[in-house]
Amino acid sequence: MDNNLKHKRILVIGGTSGFGKQVSIQALQAGASVVVIGHNESRLTTAISDLRQFGSQISGQAFDASDQEKLAYFLTGTAKFDHIISMLGGAMGGGFLSASVAEIREAIEQKFFVNLEVARTVIPYLNDHGSLIFTGGTGGHPYDASGAIIGNQAIKTMVEGLAVEAAPKIRVNAVAPTWTPTGLWRGLSQNSLMENEAGMVAQIPLGRVSKPDEVASAYLFLMQNSFITGQVVNVDGGISVR
Repeated sequence: MDNNLKHKRILVIGGTSGFGKQVSIQALQAGASVVVIGHNESRLTTAISDLRQFGSQISGQAFDASDQEKLAYFLTGTAKFDHIISMLGGAMGGGFLSASVAEIREAIEQKFFVNLEVARTVIPYLNDHGSLIFTGGTGGHPYDASGAIIGNQAIKTMVEGLAVEAAPKIRVNAVAPTWTPTGLWRGLSQNSLMENEAGMVAQIPLGRVSKPDEVASAYLFLMQNSFITGQVVNVDGGISVR
């Protein structure tokens, strides 16, 4: 089977910054045609402009992809894709007692249920032998990231289930990075960002945080290797085994 990404159609949901933008860059460099969905019109316009230097086959639309009806409407107006990547999912701090039930529910909703809706919506719009790749996460502990931990574990379980349900035509996998300074943390001050990074570096066996392009390469690997399904690839410097 041809594992080359040249001329393949790739949809990146949440591709205007961070990992999604880096995946788009690497996919364009590999000769793919990339469509990016972003929530923010201004950031999408900037991202598309930046991405054009890596390949001309880039386009995008701005809307809330967590809205199933909007995502379905978009998909009905375009050709099928070979690979679809979801970067959707939030982050949270706080344990089972220190965080509110509402915060925990929101984290699980953003991590798991939103992506479950994405899966149910997009799978009919994937070409045979295509793939769907989600984004989980590693690091953190039940006592300081309760909802996020549950959400990430649920992503793993969903990937395993979908891989069997969607086989043999569609593969389903996920990439699980640890904390990385990306647009997800744009609301933090520079001091808070540096404190977060220092705290993570102290826990990561490799002694540093990842670079977005290092994480992005895992998505490219999962797209190109046609004999991998039902797996979560941790790109976390070893924090998950410490």
